[in-house]
Amino acid sequence: MDLRQLNYFVAVADAGSFTRAAIALNLVQSTLSHQIAMLEADLGQRLLVRNGRGVTPTEAGAALLSHARAMLASARKARDELRDLHGNPSGRLAVGLPSQVALSMASPMVARMRQRLPRALVAISEGLSLHLRELLIEGRLDVALLYDPPPSPQLAYRTLTRESFLLVGPASAPALPKRVSLAALAGYPMVLPGRSNAMRSQVDAALARRGIELNIVAEAGVVLTLLELVSDGLGYTAAPASMLLHGGKRLRLQTAQIGPPAIRNRLVLATPKARAETRLVREFLAIVQELYPAESGREGGATAATMRRLAARSQQRSRG
Repeated sequence: MDLRQLNYFVAVADAGSFTRAAIALNLVQSTLSHQIAMLEADLGQRLLVRNGRGVTPTEAGAALLSHARAMLASARKARDELRDLHGNPSGRLAVGLPSQVALSMASPMVARMRQRLPRALVAISEGLSLHLRELLIEGRLDVALLYDPPPSPQLAYRTLTRESFLLVGPASAPALPKRVSLAALAGYPMVLPGRSNAMRSQVDAALARRGIELNIVAEAGVVLTLLELVSDGLGYTAAPASMLLHGGKRLRLQTAQIGPPAIRNRLVLATPKARAETRLVREFLAIVQELYPAESGREGGATAATMRRLAARSQQRSRG
């Protein structure tokens, strides 16, 4: 089997369309179709079937897809290891970041990688932790930061930080108490992410164990949209303190600690166990450890640091 043809096959399967895959690969569609036909002839199997919405893998195609991903990943690994022999290696590092992490950390991560390995390309994919975890297992990401991922025999996790959740409300509403119990959360109209979001899962799990049902009035999947809804007085949310930093100075919010018991999340650095760490990956892991020093992994460290930054912003607003 030709690796180039396998790459074309994976591209078409992922895109679900010969047209979209040809554009992504910068190929003429007829050339792409010919290469796939040659691969099918070589294997003696029909790999893709056309339908009204594009193409889907046949049973044989689905079986080949996982093998093709593994073979392409192995070829990339070989190229990367050879590049590592060079003093200033080049290559592409595929990184997955949850949106709220990308807002605050993507810039320093890329900046430090450019300083250390200027010939390397960092490709950042944003999304929900659940989706990023799947991409990492499939070999489409080299490393990812994930919120509260379930255990996986294929991935290694290193805890970076833990944060306690806060009740966040609009500044225009009556002042919140310093602390709110879990049971009291049921009395607030809540705006939360959808159920597939790791942050929502943490809140739901903590309340379900105690039979507490929230009054959810709206859902939003993007951090800034969620905070906008709260700032405009449309409800309250439960979120880690670091999420509040993304709203900027224009949002007017107030907070209260939740618990006891507290609701806490966990941000982990995830890497595939089966893949050797290239120099690009090793440099990126070192950068992440610098941005999330060991002391921030202790309970309360990250939340306390974030609250100090929020307090400083509040003082700046009041002086302005």
